[in-house]
Formats: sequence, C-alpha cells, structure tokens
Amino acid sequence: MAENIIVRVQSPEGMKKILSTKRETAAAFLKKVAKEFGFNSNGFSVYLNRNKTGEILSQNKALSLLKIKHGDMLFLYPSGTPGSMGEVMDVASSSSSSSLPSSASSSSSSSSLSRSQSAPQILEDEIDQYLAKQDGKIYRNRDPQLCRHGPMGKCVHCVPLEPFDEDYLNHLDPPVKHMSFHAYIRKLTGGADKGKFVALENISCKIRSGCEGHPPWPEGICTKCQPSAITLNRQKYRHVDNIMFENHTIADRFLDFWRKTGNQRMGYLYGRYTEHKDIPLGIRAEVAAIYEPPQIGTQNSLELLDDPRAAAVEEIAAKLGLRKVGWIFTDLLSEDTRIGTVRYTRNKDTYFLSAEECITAGDFQNRHPNPCRLSPDGHFGSKFVTVVATGGPDNQVHFEGYQVSNQCMALVRDECLLPCRDAPELGYAKESTTEQYVPDVFYKDKDKFGNDITHLARPLPVEYLIIDIPTTFPKDPVYTFSSTQRFPIENRDVLGETQDFHSLATYLSQSSSASFLDVVSDFHLLLFLVTNEVLPLGDSMGLLLDAVKTSNEELAQTWRKSEQWATIEQLCSTVGGQPAGSHDYGAMSGPSLPPSSSAMWSCQHCTFMNQPGTELCEMCSLPRS
Repeated sequence: MAENIIVRVQSPEGMKKILSTKRETAAAFLKKVAKEFGFNSNGFSVYLNRNKTGEILSQNKALSLLKIKHGDMLFLYPSGTPGSMGEVMDVASSSSSSSLPSSASSSSSSSSLSRSQSAPQILEDEIDQYLAKQDGKIYRNRDPQLCRHGPMGKCVHCVPLEPFDEDYLNHLDPPVKHMSFHAYIRKLTGGADKGKFVALENISCKIRSGCEGHPPWPEGICTKCQPSAITLNRQKYRHVDNIMFENHTIADRFLDFWRKTGNQRMGYLYGRYTEHKDIPLGIRAEVAAIYEPPQIGTQNSLELLDDPRAAAVEEIAAKLGLRKVGWIFTDLLSEDTRIGTVRYTRNKDTYFLSAEECITAGDFQNRHPNPCRLSPDGHFGSKFVTVVATGGPDNQVHFEGYQVSNQCMALVRDECLLPCRDAPELGYAKESTTEQYVPDVFYKDKDKFGNDITHLARPLPVEYLIIDIPTTFPKDPVYTFSSTQRFPIENRDVLGETQDFHSLATYLSQSSSASFLDVVSDFHLLLFLVTNEVLPLGDSMGLLLDAVKTSNEELAQTWRKSEQWATIEQLCSTVGGQPAGSHDYGAMSGPSLPPSSSAMWSCQHCTFMNQPGTELCEMCSLPRS
C-alpha cells in the first residue's frame, strides 16, 4: 500500500491541504487540486516556488520523481497571472540536469527574491508601506560608566536594540505592554531565513468545505475539515498604539448631546493613520472629525438605524484625505448635575468593555480589515479602534481606547460568541448545534496556589479579548477643519438642531469676519452641502474639498465664484431675509438670526434640558442667559 502524504497548496484565496501518495502521478494530483479549488483543468498553474518557477506539468511522472515530499508547500496561480515562458520548466528535467536536490534549488531561488516580490501583490495602507521601509532599531548613546571602548565602538550596553525588545518597552514611562504590529513583523521576519516562511494566517472557526470522505455536518466530521480548538491568549502586539484627537473641540461637541439630553451617543471617528514616534514602529490614529449616524439613544442603550448618507460620508472623507479609523460611544451617568461630575463605573473591579461592546467592536474590525502582505488572505487584523467616553477616578469624563484581539475577531466573524445577559463582563462561547459546529474555546487562569488551570469559555471573561490603547489630546491643538463657528451636527433633530438653509444662513451670518476658506472648513457643513435635499451639490464640490484638504484659499475663492455658491447665497438670503447679490462676504451674511424659542434649551449652569418657552431653569432656577 502506498504511503499517504499531505501536500499544502497555497493560492491567492488561501491554503488547502491535498491528500496524495508518493506514487500518484502529477496529472492525477493536479486533478485533485482543480477539484479542491474549483478550477477547470486549464484554469491554473501549480509551481514549486513562490516566484512561479518550477511548474508542475500534467504528466505521468510520480510525485516522488518530482521531489515532492510530505508537508511540502506548492503555489497555485490562476491562469490570468501565469509565469513567463522563461520561468516555466519541467521539474523532472531540471532535477536531472542539476546536481543539487530540488528542495535546495527551490530554497536558493526563493531566497534570491525579497519578501515583497515573492508575496502576493497586496496594496497596503500608506503608513504600513512607510514603516516597512524604516530601520526601526532603538539607538542608544555610549554609556560613560559601563562602556569601555572608544567613541566609534559598540558593546552590549550601547548596541542598537530591536524594536520588539521587551525589556526596553517595559522600562518606558509608562510601560508599553504591547509591541507595535510592525515590531511584531520584524520579530517574525528576523533571523537567518529573513521570514521567508512566515505566513500570518487568519483563524477560522468554520468547517472546511470540500471534504467528501463522509456525510456533511451534523452526520459526519473528520480531522481534515474540523476547525482546531482555540486557546485564548492575551495578544502581545497591537495594530494601533495611540489614539489622538486633534483638539478638545471635537470631543466637546460630541459630548454636548449627552450634556443636553442625558442620553448616550455614538459616532464614527474620521481621521488618518500616522507614525507614533514614542513607540518603535508605532501607529497613531489621529481623529479630525466625528460623524454621528442616525440612532436612538436612551440613558442605558443605543440603537443604530439605517444611514442613507453613509456612502456620501465615505466619499467626502476620502476626498478630504480622511478615512474611518474607529468609533466612539458614551457611557456616562451624572453623579452631581450641579458641579458636572460623572460616576466612575468602568474599572478593574467591574469591566472595561462589556461582552456586547466587544462583539460590536469585533464586527466593526471585521468590516475594516488591515491589508497585509504576509497573510495568504491578503489581510490580517484591523486598525479600527474603539473609544469609550466614561467616568474616571476623578469623576470627570475620560476617553479610553481599545481594540479586540484577532482571536475575538474570528469568534465574532464566525458567530461563535454571545454576551451574557446578567453579567456584562462575561461572554459565552456557543455550543455546537445541528446547524453550526463550534470548536471548543478555552482560556487559562491561575488557581489560589499559582497553578495554571484551563477553563472552557462558558462563560468567558472578556479581559482576554481586549487590548487597551492610550487616548490623548495634543498640547498644541491641530485643526484639519479651521472654522471657529459651529454648524449643527447631523441627526440631532431631537435637540432642535437641524441642518437646513435657515441654520446655514445663521452660520454664515456668525462667520462674516472670517475668510471664506475658514467658513467652509467644517466637516458637518461640507456634508450638508453635498447631501441636502434642496440643492445637493454632489460632484461639483470637488474643487472646494481640495481647497479644504490643502488649506488653499485661492482654490476656495475660485469655487466661491461658481453658480452653485451663488444659488446657495440666494437661498440663504431668502431664508435669512438679507439682501443678495453682493460679492462681499460680510455684506452677504447680514445680521445674526435669533435662536429659535420653540426648541428645548440647556441650562448653562447645570446642563438640565428645559422645555421651550421658559426663561428660568426648572432645576436650579437660574436665568436662561
């Protein structure tokens, strides 16, 4: 009986294991590959090497003659991306003409190529491309007490450290518990082989398809198609090392909704990823604006609604050089409304993120995967962050940043994780049913004697799933959007704050002394101009968006002379009652419009929301103004 072997075949769609024998012919083996990957006989090519050399041709030679052994990795490319004729060769003839074994020639040819050339062509984010080119090493000065060499020498006390050096990270102030993702990549790709065999494979909790040796689940399952059990580990790296709001105004405007209503609020963070220089090869998520989608909020819950403007927001953000980098939500409860303190509810004795919030964060991260050249799937993990506005130890509002681990992302993606109804700090790994097979999920803990104990994740403390990220504000504020006035934020009709031409006229009248670029440099205003129902500008906003992106006053003035802005001026003059037709911005704006007396108003002393038509606060009896 022929000895069975397993040959791994990697393709742009992922890796599969093919059961074969040493005596099986190449033609029969390629038929198995075609059936496993769903190709026709001429729709692909299989190579010994990742650089498309050493093609396995459909012939009657046995796999043993082609030097293919148990556990070898072959590389499949669809026929749309074949190798050149010079790269294609008969493995048998090449092995007979060379004195070196096929495996050795394969190794030498692979090592001659860089990792970027041999990996699938994945378009990574700009920040990843930049950090991949950096040295990353931590350079140290000569220590006058320990170094016994000249100024040009190096010793163990001053030699540069690798970016993943744990002792260095632990001695930073404050200590860094998680190395950066690019430092983790450097750790994997270091050593003699330079990471030639590194592959960041995404976890799968689903039964592998294509297994025909038994009936499908629930009637049958085998080790070939059964997903492996998962033991949860605290992730040693993180994809984002710091979250920074450009200025306090962004956060204050977001918190205004809670201050005025007492209801919780959620928003999407728009910004960019930049280098975080305080951590070797670190990444920072800089937040330039918060978009608040349609939602229903109460004091204890949030419900997201369908957003008809979601695509427009993404398009506007992209033209402004921004992208969705995360989400933020409030979890605030007033301790004393008179002095504005909040309760400290999230701490080490309760929880930092609830299981339901972890599942939501995992879903968002799965929707925004991180492109990665080292992954056979083309993506690994996510840079999408979660920010919670909650009470701190000083009973003031604090912003706490998190991500969930890649293991949590897999459990959420494959619908294996549930929240516990009565304990927000606990999750629950689902049990297998006739409709779905769920692998066993474990986590390790220590007993009272210090021994490691393995527990089944039913229930599961979510602390094994979360990664904390420092959230900061800069000493010197930065303003991507330079407007000093506040155009109403979208989807706040419950406060009486509406985005319409009446509010636009009011906004313009308050900005009469500012330059035109500063007036239009407001994310919520630009969104209104593009999506309003009366005069949606749409594609005609390209020049103005470029002006805001590059802070170019000349471009802004050019767009101001367009017919679209003249029509907007006419509409504002009709609503606001000021004369139209003047090119002077101050003259066009007219007098400031009084605030509407038919809307609820917030007391500036205690933030209590009062009914319209009243002049004294019902809570503290102080005047409205």
